[in-house]
Amino acid sequence: MRNVFDEQLQELNNKIIEMGALTEHSISSAVEALLTQNIELAATVGDDERESDKKEREIETLCYDLLLRQQPVARDLRVISAALKMVTDMERIADQAEDIAEITKHLAGAEFIKQPEDITRMAEATKKMLKESIDSFVRRDLILAMAVLEHDDVVDELFMTIRGDLIDLIHENPKNGEQALDLLMIAKYLERIGDHASNIAEWVIFMITGEHRNANYNSTQE
Repeated sequence: MRNVFDEQLQELNNKIIEMGALTEHSISSAVEALLTQNIELAATVGDDERESDKKEREIETLCYDLLLRQQPVARDLRVISAALKMVTDMERIADQAEDIAEITKHLAGAEFIKQPEDITRMAEATKKMLKESIDSFVRRDLILAMAVLEHDDVVDELFMTIRGDLIDLIHENPKNGEQALDLLMIAKYLERIGDHASNIAEWVIFMITGEHRNANYNSTQE
């Protein structure tokens, strides 16, 4: 019986890895579409989001099957509980990548009022947080999960820099206002993605230690 349970836990790990990779790809595609103003690429992010929804349902089904059929206790129960919470955050990240792609479609063809280097840095930072939070789950690595939480400060600082620069551009020329708001929303979505990655790391910490820290973002918030 334990062998079957261990096999299903490995399947859970694999599905979490697959969903994490898909979600990371969504972020990359959304930001690349922004930088290149590629509407066709932006449209593919919606496909990724729907695939993410499908993977979320698959993982939830597997988790519920483990809970009902295997009746796990103690640490195994925390693994399954953490996985159920994590996929919610990953699905939210996919949603926000799609939101970025939708704004990108609106910006297509317009000259940038500010080159989006800091947005690129934010995207790379959030992808790093997401990848490492998933890795910490698979490897049961408490130190790596804690490092993800510390890296969230980098994302927050970049957001504040972008926000300040865009406010200055609006003051210089009110005509910059519409695009500035679009770019600010993109930065805000990336900040939320960082918060969701932190949430995932928080659940990994709970899985390993049994202690639930207060996540810095509510997973139920869009």
